[in-house]
Amino acid sequence: MNEEIKKIEEDEINLIDLFLVLAKRKSLIIGITLTVAIITAIISLIIPPIYKAETKFLPPQQSSLTASQLLSQTVEQMTGIAPEMLGVKSISDLYAEILKSNTILDGIIDKFDLMKVYDVSYRVDARKKLLSNIEVSVDKKSGIIKLSVYDKDPKRAADMANAFVEELKNLTKNLGITEASKRRIYFEERLKEVKEELAKAEEDMKRFQEKTGTVSVEEQAKAVIGSIANLRAQIAAKEAEIKAMKTYATPNNPELKRAEEALKTLRAELSRLEAKGGSNPNPLIPTQRFPEVSKEYLRKMRDLKFYEDLYGFLLKAYEAAKLDEAKDAPVIAVIDKATPPERKAKPKRTIMVLVATISAFFFSIFIAFFKEYIEKINQDPEQKQKIETIKNYLNFSFNFKKINFKRKIFNKS
Repeated sequence: MNEEIKKIEEDEINLIDLFLVLAKRKSLIIGITLTVAIITAIISLIIPPIYKAETKFLPPQQSSLTASQLLSQTVEQMTGIAPEMLGVKSISDLYAEILKSNTILDGIIDKFDLMKVYDVSYRVDARKKLLSNIEVSVDKKSGIIKLSVYDKDPKRAADMANAFVEELKNLTKNLGITEASKRRIYFEERLKEVKEELAKAEEDMKRFQEKTGTVSVEEQAKAVIGSIANLRAQIAAKEAEIKAMKTYATPNNPELKRAEEALKTLRAELSRLEAKGGSNPNPLIPTQRFPEVSKEYLRKMRDLKFYEDLYGFLLKAYEAAKLDEAKDAPVIAVIDKATPPERKAKPKRTIMVLVATISAFFFSIFIAFFKEYIEKINQDPEQKQKIETIKNYLNFSFNFKKINFKRKIFNKS
């Protein structure tokens, strides 16, 4: 019982001693705390205000394997790290990583001349500065991506946030070269060529009619002309389809094999019809049945009909490829467009001053106790003697190093 009472009395004495030290050093504590608070307040007023502009958008919600593979390959090419290693688990995470890619950052740097704004000489420094001024977060439930951009100019902050989304749209559009895109590009080129040939055939027919007048041909000849021209157009369209398929399909692809079989059938049918015209592979009907003028007319009519049918086939294939491409195209839906913020985001002056004041207060308490400890040591002869001994040891070590250094210089000389 007596021991417990003694312990309580010692604790009370210790607490009283602590308060005595604080009361004794109150000027030091108050001085340090107020000084730091005032300096922090002045600094917070000098620091230029920083504004934050935010935009929210929803990435393409495609369930197709092609879109996921395409974006995964894109992130791996830009960062050199597999998306799984970066913690990328969804389409939204992939788009969030693409926003931080050098391609996107360079587009923003060039558009807003940020190397001059950030006062840097190297592009890599501008990228680091820009990355430090953006925040990208993904809502795990909805998949919505929020992009925040910090800048001294509120309008530039909003423009940069919106420009990030536009750069992302352009990049994903350029990367989205799917099978439908390849077919569309191929048919588009073929359409231009066939259109030029069709215009030439129409011009040849017009010149021929103006020169000789209209020539009547038998209905049978017209039917044969139409059949052969139609078959040739189908063959040309099928060849174009096969070439387009070979840009993305393997030789063992079932659809490619079916298309090649269909092409063989069409060629066989064309050979059967042309064989009726004699030994010449080009005549449509026996040439002995028509005078020379009729033969010329039939040749031009055949060419015109061929290019008309071929153009129609290619146009249908082109439109179908465009529809498929539109289905595969990534669509980024902007939910909230960034607008110039009215209030600054940084610095938060109240928090700055409050944190600095509290930190300075506890630091000043530490200094007060430290000074009190030094003062007590100086008053204790035994402790003072120990400090002097330590100083002597340190002084001896320092002098010993000086002597060795002088000896080395002397030996060299």
